[in-house]
Amino acid sequence: MDSHDSAVMAGGPVAARRRGRPRSAAAEQAILAAALELFAECGPDALGIEQVAARAGVGKATIYRRWPGKEDMLLDAIGSLGSQLPVPQGRSVRADLVAILDWICRESADPRRARLFALLQGEGVRYPRLLARYVDMVVEPRREVVAAVLRRGVATGELRENTDIEAATTLLYGAVLASMAGQAQADARYARRMVEELMRGLAAR
Repeated sequence: MDSHDSAVMAGGPVAARRRGRPRSAAAEQAILAAALELFAECGPDALGIEQVAARAGVGKATIYRRWPGKEDMLLDAIGSLGSQLPVPQGRSVRADLVAILDWICRESADPRRARLFALLQGEGVRYPRLLARYVDMVVEPRREVVAAVLRRGVATGELRENTDIEAATTLLYGAVLASMAGQAQADARYARRMVEELMRGLAAR
């Protein structure tokens, strides 16, 4: 048995690298979480790599090994917001839309997310890649899950054949934006009220 095999068998350098991978993944998650927190607190201009490193408990070199600069780091941080979406149960369009809209509103009620969204909207001209990533990873997947339920409703006859899927999706997602902007109180009845009003016009007669 050569020295390399001995090291593997004894838990030497090769095994040590394997054990180190989870720590590396944990460091990356800590960096991304810190970047999102600081972005929401101070915006992209005031955010610095040194601040993120201190908040995440890592050295600056750890960040620069992964990203060439803060915008690339923020792109991945925003990408990490694309959490798992609720799965429609298929019982009825009305029930699925209420469940999905309520889930999205609850998620969007997180003050950090609301602040992040507001900052991205305001800084979209100067940081178009960040806004585009947020739309791709957060907004569009949520719009698509709503649109899929509406398309299913047309196919099953629950909704009118001439339902404008794009317009209906925009109206429902507008309810989410209204709750984020504080223009509506998204309590337990909010999603049901929004869906019921929409279904008055869309339900098959």
